[in-house]
Amino acid sequence: MDYFLCVIGMVMIIEGVPYFAAPDRMKGWMAKIMEMAPASLRRFGLVMMAAGLFLVYLGRS
Repeated sequence: MDYFLCVIGMVMIIEGVPYFAAPDRMKGWMAKIMEMAPASLRRFGLVMMAAGLFLVYLGRS
């Protein structure tokens, strides 16, 4: 459980960096995301999950 909490904490840190470093730019990116079709967002999410799973596989092997 400790390892899981560390991983969640690291994800939160990495996710927060763009908002801290460039908040105005993030607002622009979010506006673009809101304009994207749901199917495109779903494909992007699937690709990101697959990439994350691959990275976990590499890190654990």
